[in-house]
Amino acid sequence: MSLQTLKVLSLLLSYPEAEMLEALDEMAAVVEQENLLPADPKKSVLALIDSYCGADLLDVQEDYVALFDRGRFLSLHIFEHVHGESRDRGQAMVNLLQMYEAHGFEMSTHELPDYIPLFLEFLSQQQQAEAIRLLHDAMPVLSLLGARLSERGSEFSAVFDALSGFAGEPEALAEIRRQAATEGEDETLVNMDEIWEEEAVSFMGAGDACKNQADAVSPITITPRDEYLKAQNRSL
Repeated sequence: MSLQTLKVLSLLLSYPEAEMLEALDEMAAVVEQENLLPADPKKSVLALIDSYCGADLLDVQEDYVALFDRGRFLSLHIFEHVHGESRDRGQAMVNLLQMYEAHGFEMSTHELPDYIPLFLEFLSQQQQAEAIRLLHDAMPVLSLLGARLSERGSEFSAVFDALSGFAGEPEALAEIRRQAATEGEDETLVNMDEIWEEEAVSFMGAGDACKNQADAVSPITITPRDEYLKAQNRSL
């Protein structure tokens, strides 16, 4: 079974290329016909696709870079939000890559395996139950990204709302939304030297919450949900 809606969401989160702009009608048809998403997220995704109609490629590429490539808050690499630059991130990458290879999924790009569009492309080739299970494991990070985009009034939040509608919301959604609403500006570029000296980002806490992925049940598991709540409470 192929979950082409997830492939469409992958394309929407990828750096815009001319081929995508030429395939907008096909992408909208997939979302409509596959009917994989709840009504409201589906409507928002279709609106996002429609927003590209008639757009200038260079303009949308510039907007994309300004949104996703100018800081860490909206990084599209899952483990960036869990491990930062700590050594645990490397092992998590290895585990995720091994999962891809075990499923016969070959990476056709030079992106890291935790790149969200790549992860969604992989999920689009899985059985629906397995795709939901793996996606739900990543929802704490994906929901945070969606909440941050929503705070910025970005239409890209539709993609993460769609993923939540497909896989289910994380248990700590209220805390995630509160973090996005109160954390302030992304000062990555301003404080670059200090940030890169950190062992890991504060989101999801430290220590056990960022344990080696080899010990996790799923290669994409972000953190046990009870540990996430404890880490959030400690940070308040």
